Amino acid sequence: MSVQALQVKKGINIEIVSILWMIVEAVVAIRAGILAHSLALKAFGADSVIELVASAILLWRLYVESSGASLERVKQAEKKASWVVGVALLALAGYIVVSAGFDLWTRSSSEKSMLGLALAIASGMIMPYLSRVKKRIGTEIGSKALRADGSCSIVCAYMAWTLIAGLVLTALVGWWWLNALAGLALVYFVVKEGIEAIQEARGVEDACGCGH
Repeated sequence: MSVQALQVKKGINIEIVSILWMIVEAVVAIRAGILAHSLALKAFGADSVIELVASAILLWRLYVESSGASLERVKQAEKKASWVVGVALLALAGYIVVSAGFDLWTRSSSEKSMLGLALAIASGMIMPYLSRVKKRIGTEIGSKALRADGSCSIVCAYMAWTLIAGLVLTALVGWWWLNALAGLALVYFVVKEGIEAIQEARGVEDACGCGH
């Protein structure tokens, strides 16, 4: 097996792991968010669904290459994957803005959620690892889409730690508006990564600015 084929195989394995974790994360976060009336938790769950879609499209893209498809076919799969990741991230940003605006307008507050806090802590440790592996493999096999998916994973980690801070401070000081602001604080990262993924799908060189 060639080095390229071996790295693609590793990419497939890490995407399968990512998909399994995203399923757990999405179900738990959305349920906990609904029970606690927490925008940050629901947005976290929505991000997990988007990450699940991104991982699924990347898994398909990697299977295309591992099946021995032509270079042109692999490039087409790569572009489609980047488009899906980018559009999904921008959709998430829109959801966060609308939901945060609604919560601020209605002065909605969240309740304590130990389940949500535990999930966020676990995700805050797991997602940076998945992000590093995806970006490393993406660089090794020349896949900007896989590197963008790695960026999705690190956005998920940012969301996890922002969520932890929001849940803890809301529980301690009772600031009703902190939940919405915690969600809005993530919009910059989400939009930035979404635009970069779309630029990569359009063929803009080094859209991520990472120098690869």
